[in-house]
Amino acid sequence: MLAVMCLLLALAGGDRPRARDAGIEIGELPPGPKNAITDVAGVAVGHATLIRGDNIRTGVTAVLPHKGNLFREKVRGAVFVGNGFGKLAGSTQVNELGEIETPLLLTSTLNVPRVADALIDYMLSLPGNEEVRSINPLVGETNDGRLNDIRGRHSGRDQVFAAIRSAGTGAVEEGCVGAGTGTIAFGYKGGIGTSSRRAGEYMVGVLVQSNFGGSLTIAGVPVGRELRNEQRKAAVDGSIMMIVATDAPVDHLNLKRMAARTMMGLARTGAAGSNGSGDYAIAFTTDRAGCKLLANDAMSPLFLAVIEATEEAIINSLFRATSMTANGHTVEALPIGRTVEILKRRGATARH
Repeated sequence: MLAVMCLLLALAGGDRPRARDAGIEIGELPPGPKNAITDVAGVAVGHATLIRGDNIRTGVTAVLPHKGNLFREKVRGAVFVGNGFGKLAGSTQVNELGEIETPLLLTSTLNVPRVADALIDYMLSLPGNEEVRSINPLVGETNDGRLNDIRGRHSGRDQVFAAIRSAGTGAVEEGCVGAGTGTIAFGYKGGIGTSSRRAGEYMVGVLVQSNFGGSLTIAGVPVGRELRNEQRKAAVDGSIMMIVATDAPVDHLNLKRMAARTMMGLARTGAAGSNGSGDYAIAFTTDRAGCKLLANDAMSPLFLAVIEATEEAIINSLFRATSMTANGHTVEALPIGRTVEILKRRGATARH
């Protein structure tokens, strides 16, 4: 009871905690020190957030496997498609060659071509790329058209360069930032979320752009059903982008298998997987030695790490997001105090 009272006081002061800070411990594996994708050494995340006037709520999020020249120092990668109602530029070459050669950028649906064009500009401008004649920009999206003037296609070169250049390896800003500025999940304000897990000697981190529907489930508790009885009907449509990073020495095939496990973490949150949901995962490893790749039999702990980190990253995106009014609509943030009360009553919070 004391923990819940402290949480309610914090919320009254305007603070929105991450799930684990509110006593919600998802899964069995331990998180990394930052509980973020940046727990994988060298991975950096940056945002460019656009909030202008009454109808622009959008942006760009950049995930860098490392801060060097990715075209010259490519990383092994893979893409998995859960439901292909979306626009993931560059995916076919990644799966054909098993390599990623640019930062991974997230944005809104109609901005993918503009962001990809700007990402090409950025890569061509790097020292050492003066003679490059082919770049495979990797750009994903979800549709933020309810809260954002999506037809205006407001994110472009300035936002792409800002997101990449601001990328850091520390704590990751979550909620209504970057590509998550105008997104909605389970009928509540969604956004950017991240989490990590230690799987033996290896680290796995996940970052999500949540913008999908279903009936919210947290740590196995049907929270959305109880909240819906009080407030609203379930929202079923939308999309999600999930990015998985690891330092484990795995090949393209097992990266694709890791990417596939994000769908299990997504399902744990109560996602509907609707016809109009673009559900995509991109996985990469920062390991560049590749001398002794993990065997298939060694992959199970990494699979579990992906599942748990994906689930918690999605919940963090909801916990950290704030209510937003724009484009003629208001989308409320998840009511954390009420959510924690439901979880505590169901025995799904840590004992304090």
